[in-house]
Amino acid sequence: MIKASISSRLLHFKQPAGTSRGVYTTHLSYYVTLEKDGVKGVGECSVLPDLSSDAMPTDRYEALLREACRWVEQTRGIPYEMLRPYPSILFGLETAFAQLDANGSAALSQSPFAQGEEGIPINGLVWMGTFDEMYARLEEKLRLGFHCVKLKIGAIDFDRELELVRHIREHFTKEQIELRVDANGGFTPDNAMERLEMLAKYDIHSIEQPIRQHQWKDMARLCQKSPLPIALDEELIGVNQPEQKARLLDTIHPAYVVLKPSLHGGMMGCREWIRLAKDRGVGSWITSALESNVGLNAIAHLCAEEYGPHIVMPQGLGTGMLYTDNVEMPLKIIGDRLWFLRNS
Repeated sequence: MIKASISSRLLHFKQPAGTSRGVYTTHLSYYVTLEKDGVKGVGECSVLPDLSSDAMPTDRYEALLREACRWVEQTRGIPYEMLRPYPSILFGLETAFAQLDANGSAALSQSPFAQGEEGIPINGLVWMGTFDEMYARLEEKLRLGFHCVKLKIGAIDFDRELELVRHIREHFTKEQIELRVDANGGFTPDNAMERLEMLAKYDIHSIEQPIRQHQWKDMARLCQKSPLPIALDEELIGVNQPEQKARLLDTIHPAYVVLKPSLHGGMMGCREWIRLAKDRGVGSWITSALESNVGLNAIAHLCAEEYGPHIVMPQGLGTGMLYTDNVEMPLKIIGDRLWFLRNS
């Protein structure tokens, strides 16, 4: 018999986290605890307002989460097809069951990462802010030893953002620092190509979501003509069925897809994206989406299973230090790698 319970936690950012969609100072996450034979598994259900496909008023979300938990108690399984439109709930339940399967351990995979033998390379993330704020954050990431840095752009003056990019390349070659940028849909179909051409002068690895989602024709044109490899992120939100995913990839032809379990179909949905992308020669990496360490831990183990061992491409798993009141987990960033501290 499985017993399910729900709790919530309001997380507070150490510093405002800015994107082209706005600035985050707090983040509400829900936690599902499943208990079976004295063993507990905890999963995180994390929604981004105005972005997640399952973002809705709090009372409706809580009611849906309670209904999903009742289903789990009655069937002792996850209603995968029913939850495809609700990726954050699906991911939370998948995580809770994974911890049950691990006999309550936070080591959710059978991988060198879970054994504490390998760290996962990650990018350093520079949130949007004023020019001086972004410059200081960039300097800090470089000082900490990151070899891949991701800049959130599209909020301040583009010429000033370009200065940050220029600063990096004046001091570091592309072999020394891999540079990614994420526009979060901050460009328009009219100005995107000009900006991509300007960025391309600085040996950028890739740009995520240059224009807002649901503009497949314009995005396909950019992917075809862009001097920079384009990665899709927000574009994948709400594309839940395998046939829809295949059609998106076959229409837009991106260079990469950036996968977030809370947004893109849970673990099951991300595995589908990885398989479909690989079949088409499209690269991928996995990132967290403002989850606490509960979600981050599950995402890291998923990453280790899908891409390991010996992961080379930096993943977007550096969000564990975002909050003043995060949940304790045996995770630690050492240099530019995320480690699971097996014996902590």
